[in-house]
Amino acid sequence: MQRKFIGLGALLAMLAVAIGAFGAHILKSSLGESAMAVYETGVHYHMMHALGLLIVGIAAGQWGDSSRLRWSGWLLLAGIVLFSGSLYALSISGIKVLGAITPLGGVCFIAGWLLLALEAFARRHA
Repeated sequence: MQRKFIGLGALLAMLAVAIGAFGAHILKSSLGESAMAVYETGVHYHMMHALGLLIVGIAAGQWGDSSRLRWSGWLLLAGIVLFSGSLYALSISGIKVLGAITPLGGVCFIAGWLLLALEAFARRHA
């Protein structure tokens, strides 16, 4: 589990940089100011939660495997796909209904961080 989440976190962080650069250098001239702000929000949350996956992997290495850590990692990953992915699609396509998916990703983020916190508080040592 440790290697899986560290590897996914690193790949998703790299992808956040690439997607951010794509937006800054390719899309900026074709997207309006509002759409670009939505896109940048997606990139910001993408990177922050990729780093969260790294934290989950490091915690798994420190504390060992647990269902809370596994769920935390998978929920952070799902949040990136749903939250950031829907913001990328919304900003590029302009299809407003895609914004209805974004809160589902936000709930995944909240649940993922909560599970990581619960795992930390449940530990007596380390």
